[in-house]
Amino acid sequence: MPRIGRPKAELVLSAAESSQLTRWVRSTATPQALALRSRIVLACAQGLDNKAVAAQLRCSENTVGKWRARFLAERLDGLRDEPRPGRPRSIGAEQVARVIAMTSTPPPNALHWTRAAMAGRTGLSQTTIGRIWKDAGIVPHRHRPRTPRS
Repeated sequence: MPRIGRPKAELVLSAAESSQLTRWVRSTATPQALALRSRIVLACAQGLDNKAVAAQLRCSENTVGKWRARFLAERLDGLRDEPRPGRPRSIGAEQVARVIAMTSTPPPNALHWTRAAMAGRTGLSQTTIGRIWKDAGIVPHRHRPRTPRS
């Protein structure tokens, strides 16, 4: 009985691609989305059709078709996430590290940094300073520097 639908392009893996996909599947550090995509490609390379792969991996046929096509078009690079839309970060990691490092030593003539004082010193906004401190778990007004004992 002839197959119904569009014919699927044969998916053949090189030894290096198969090895990399297997590493992604087995690694605990791999994001789960990438691991699923790797499982999809490995199953498709075994000759299974989209319906069988979807049933085996408990995902939709559309998902299998999407990642099969992306892999055929772009190989391993096609399985990675594309950049997300949105505004890029306006401050870099080095500026964040600088603020965190400065917070550990109090400013002259004060017990601790305030948002306004840190913003004035770094050139960042008070909101940005507050966000950096919150993300780092820093609460400057609760930190008391140690004073040397006499």
